[in-house]
Amino acid sequence: MQTAGLIVAVAVILAAAAFGVLRRARDGRVRAVSMSSPALEQLGVRPGQVTLVQFSSAFCAPCRTTRVVCAEVARTTPGVTHVEVDAESHLAQVRELGIRRTPTVLIVSPTGEVIRRAEGAPTLAQLRAALSALGRSASAPSV
Repeated sequence: MQTAGLIVAVAVILAAAAFGVLRRARDGRVRAVSMSSPALEQLGVRPGQVTLVQFSSAFCAPCRTTRVVCAEVARTTPGVTHVEVDAESHLAQVRELGIRRTPTVLIVSPTGEVIRRAEGAPTLAQLRAALSALGRSASAPSV
């Protein structure tokens, strides 16, 4: 009986460790997506510039770090703005956009389409790389 309990305990620990490693590897990774939604306008996203839309919640510690990173990127990158959204206060938009955790950052193109998404806290380098991958025309306002 003790051997079975030990085996179960080891299996649970190994499963938890594997989950942690997988989650850490994917956390904050910016990936390409393609979607548009009227919910973005309701959240304050305006066409004509790239917008970092950050979904946060009051109890989320990584959200504070993400706020600083997004604000820095917006401050130092021409044509990029940052909008922070309280996920709890905008549940309809959260559902429509498929937000499953906070922080989540959506990169919205000047045409209003979500073109990149990061679940978890992205680093400054990850966001800058994602924006530079869009090319100069996507990160500057259309003329």
